[in-house]
Amino acid sequence: QVQLVESGGGLVQAGGSLRLSCAASGRTFSMYGMGWFRQAPGQEREFVATINPSSTYTDYADSVKGRFTIARDNARNMLYLQMNSLTPEDTAVYYCGAAKPGLTAADLVGEYEYWGQGTQVTVSA
Repeated sequence: QVQLVESGGGLVQAGGSLRLSCAASGRTFSMYGMGWFRQAPGQEREFVATINPSSTYTDYADSVKGRFTIARDNARNMLYLQMNSLTPEDTAVYYCGAAKPGLTAADLVGEYEYWGQGTQVTVSA
């Protein structure tokens, strides 16, 4: 089992940056594909970025390509999301997730087995 705890959210002005972190428990973190999703009020949870266990593959939603970077440190059981050039449309609760066994990277909510509690990101105009 994997437990995930996000941190690093907050209030930032448009054009600013934030770095989200996700701390994972368990010795098998390095075996999981990982991802970041976000959910704005009244909307469904949507894919942001995913990374495979060895960090050799990443994928991003079109809305964040070129602005966000996903990374992981398997030695420290950590997942990161560097967010630059933030806009008010990026305002949401951000969740990290661990994909189901056999999925090295995934962009659908149903492909994830474990989720963190989320961290709020608010971007003011």
